[in-house]
Amino acid sequence: MSLAAWLLLFFLSALWGGSFLFAKVAVAEIPPLMLVFLRVLIAAAVLHLVLRLSRHRFPRDPKLLASFLVMGLLNNVIPFSLIFWGQTGIAAGLASILNATTPIFTFLIAAVVLHQEPVTANRIAGVLLGLSGVALMLSSSLAGLSSDPLWAQAACLGAALSYGFAGAFGRRFKGTPPLITATGQITGSTLLMLPVALFSAGSWSPADVSLLVWGNVLALAVLATALGYMIFFRLLGEAGATNTSTVTLLVPVCALGFGYLLLGERLYPVQFAGLGILLCGLVLLDGRVLKLLRR
Repeated sequence: MSLAAWLLLFFLSALWGGSFLFAKVAVAEIPPLMLVFLRVLIAAAVLHLVLRLSRHRFPRDPKLLASFLVMGLLNNVIPFSLIFWGQTGIAAGLASILNATTPIFTFLIAAVVLHQEPVTANRIAGVLLGLSGVALMLSSSLAGLSSDPLWAQAACLGAALSYGFAGAFGRRFKGTPPLITATGQITGSTLLMLPVALFSAGSWSPADVSLLVWGNVLALAVLATALGYMIFFRLLGEAGATNTSTVTLLVPVCALGFGYLLLGERLYPVQFAGLGILLCGLVLLDGRVLKLLRR
């Protein structure tokens, strides 16, 4: 990759790592489902503006629009809702670690269930090692060594599973311009979340939200979502899917750093050990290190 691509990759890692921090601050005053709606609504508005300025036309094909709804459900509505709900009970750093299991679920769905990818020895070893790291992290709660609730950790793992289905489903958008795909799925997410947010709002009022939290909502929507998607799809075009996937290894590191420096969050030693095992599993699953060693 070029130096510019590496810089974009690190910047994207910081944006997506920061999204867990923004969400952790925001869920203290905004219900999780309402926060999901605000995130996708603002991001959709920004992306439609960018789409218009770039002179792209938003498609009107019913089949493509229906696919955007499904992609929005799998890639935004379900995972955002589960992550925000989970972050009401666990730290931003731990949520990001559990979310880093996405490539494992993506491989299991694409290769084992749908047979879209080859099953190799290094990938099987990577999956087993990664799942061992997750099991180690969860064991601290099961043994009473940490106060992190299992339901919150399971919610974040459920989000990663939904991302895995989204990765397999998203292959159908290969011939669609990336900006249109990003705008379409976020727009679909907004439409799906509107009735859910209104139904779940209850007595919540925007007037009860502090300026600090509104700032985090804007950062979550504009920076981590709209800008993040634009950078992500640009990297896909310039550096390829394999190189871009490296962001998965960097996001939890950024989230842990932000959580420690800005929120004072700390993880237990067993959770750091689980993170190390998980990252080793992801490296094995990726396979590039093994190729270099063979050479």
